[in-house]
Amino acid sequence: MTRCEAAAYKNGFPKIASASYAFRKARHSANGEIAMLTDADIQSHAERIRDDGYTVIERAASPDLVEGLKAAVERIEREHNLGLARTSFEGFKTLRINNLLTYDELFWEVPLHGNVLPVVECVLDKECLLSSFCSLVLGPGQEAQPIHEDTQLIPLPRPHIPITINAIWALSDFRDDNGATRIIPRSHKFSSSPEYGKDYDAVTATMPAGSVMLFDSALWHGGGANSSDARRFAFSCAYCWGWMRQQENLQLGIPRETVARFPRRLQELCGYSVYKGQFGHIDNHDPIELLGRERGKRMVWEATDVRKARMAGQ
Repeated sequence: MTRCEAAAYKNGFPKIASASYAFRKARHSANGEIAMLTDADIQSHAERIRDDGYTVIERAASPDLVEGLKAAVERIEREHNLGLARTSFEGFKTLRINNLLTYDELFWEVPLHGNVLPVVECVLDKECLLSSFCSLVLGPGQEAQPIHEDTQLIPLPRPHIPITINAIWALSDFRDDNGATRIIPRSHKFSSSPEYGKDYDAVTATMPAGSVMLFDSALWHGGGANSSDARRFAFSCAYCWGWMRQQENLQLGIPRETVARFPRRLQELCGYSVYKGQFGHIDNHDPIELLGRERGKRMVWEATDVRKARMAGQ
């Protein structure tokens, strides 16, 4: 258990902070100024992920949203006395806050963002899940992370279909000197995983604040070194297929009363859903019913009976 997680369990689940009306109004106004992806854009980004293993959506989020997210991370760090990670892989000078949806309503916008989620759904499908959501705040002096890929512990022969898509949100400008993510384009098509600790020629994914890099988690990648004198703020927001186990146990990690306030789509992303009418049900019921919602769809066997009845009536 990380120091951040230990603090959360020791003090109980954090009280959710609500965004003020003034900030909501400003944010909505700013959203009208950013370019929303068209259907053609979504298809193009999805194809780049399939072909190159990654894509960058520049200035996907408004400046107001980005500044609000950074401020929320700093406030949570202070209020909950959260410390740095305690393993070299996570980064001894990196602030990783897991289970972010429990801390502030503003974070709810990240997994649902209209310039990000549609691309993920285009690569996976519309019944995908949120796998993990955490902060990646690299402090000055943070060393580069070893090149790795996020699916190498899953016993699947490479290359394989995309099973997890990670969205790296740049809340600071991503530069060569402050820890921009390093990637090896098209490495998701390699037949092997990287050798841990070995140096590889990589490309630095520089991008302005507000941009989001989406990549197939089988892509070889690693956080860069921060040799600057300022912290580099980012989020990692990963999605997976609805038939996969999520990296974070969101059903148990987020209090039921908190999840009940989420928008329905966010509830579904957190696992309160049934994939293809089969995977994730509770005694033939949709888990979302536990939150006072109507079920989303029939179980697959119920749908089979409906089809059988229709065929009999023909």
